[in-house]
Amino acid sequence: MRWLTEMGVFAKVVEAGNYATAARQLGWTRSAVSKQVTRLETGLGVKLLHRSTRAMSLTEAGRSVYEQCARLAEAAEEAVAVAGRLSS
Repeated sequence: MRWLTEMGVFAKVVEAGNYATAARQLGWTRSAVSKQVTRLETGLGVKLLHRSTRAMSLTEAGRSVYEQCARLAEAAEEAVAVAGRLSS
């Protein structure tokens, strides 16, 4: 399950464009979001984001991983929606 959380947070960071916005959208601290992305990078053994004090961009590996993470996040959201419809 850890992987799913980390991948979902990574996808949110990419979509939000920065850690602070992603953190607000998730209701987390910026530090917690950053730690999840770092754990994902460590676990996968690849750098996903180029970071500087002013900008963030995807690495080549990050682009490929993001595509898969976004699909997983979308599938998870759909599963929650289906469960909600079935419980009504």
